[in-house]
Amino acid sequence: MSSYLNGRSLLTGIQTGMQSSFAILSGLYKDGITQQNLVESMGNADYLRSTGIMGSTFASYLTQNFGTIDKNSDGIIGADEMQQQLSLMSSQGLTRQQLTQLGSMSGISADMQSEILNHFTEIDTNHDGKVSAGEIQAYNLTSKMEQRKVEDENKMIKNTSIFYGDEDKEFSSSLLSYKWISEDK
Repeated sequence: MSSYLNGRSLLTGIQTGMQSSFAILSGLYKDGITQQNLVESMGNADYLRSTGIMGSTFASYLTQNFGTIDKNSDGIIGADEMQQQLSLMSSQGLTRQQLTQLGSMSGISADMQSEILNHFTEIDTNHDGKVSAGEIQAYNLTSKMEQRKVEDENKMIKNTSIFYGDEDKEFSSSLLSYKWISEDK
């Protein structure tokens, strides 16, 4: 692992980006965020870009997941339904698809997003198809421990002295018994 992956920052960034995008899209359409309004907003990507948000990315995500987010099936995604979705993401984590679609909204670098996606299976320790902030933090800790272990093993190998016995004596001992043999002399 080349760098520290901050799961909390990732999720917070995505939530902030989604909340901002939702507020802007809600302001555009007085009748609420409907499937038709989302399609229209994606056609107006220049306006969304000018607002400084990832509106087209968010609108695309909402369009693809409309039925799941619209819990009451009234054809409109309301603020309460959006908040439920954000809470669900926060508590359960993000799927690979959500990370791919929404990762740019988080403010993390493309390299960091790639790192998480490349190690998704390793990070998802409970194998539920989602990575949570806790799993990302645990992956960091595990990776750091593995890196330290390798460093320690390399240091031990480098610092291991080789025992050369007297040429007159034959020893039937190994390098592991070096200390014990040395204390007998």
